[in-house]
Amino acid sequence: MFILNPQSGIPIYRQLIDQVRRMIAGGQLKAGDDLPSVRELALEHAVNPMTISKAYSMLEMEGLLVRQRGKPMQVAEQNITTKTKESRLAHLQPQLEALVMAAKQLEISEDALIKELKKILSSN
Repeated sequence: MFILNPQSGIPIYRQLIDQVRRMIAGGQLKAGDDLPSVRELALEHAVNPMTISKAYSMLEMEGLLVRQRGKPMQVAEQNITTKTKESRLAHLQPQLEALVMAAKQLEISEDALIKELKKILSSN
């Protein structure tokens, strides 16, 4: 369900938070959907359970997730709204800006970057 990369330079809890936000905004996670348990996710990705718990708690404080005793974390009801394409794209803005900066630092042209992105998109 989630792709966590310990070598990315982005803390694991931040990767998880960002992915849950995007999945809610994109409609892959809907109100009432269960998330994997802390233990299950920690074992699957070989990370400390406290890392997963931290991410879930932060998402709960934002009102995106709800905790019910004895049940898995769930996507909260009140925060599910129809998102416009523009609001979904806003979730990608920090990654896109970082990508553009890295491309400039590597002296990769805009055309070459777009060509590579299209290649990646067509292979997925």
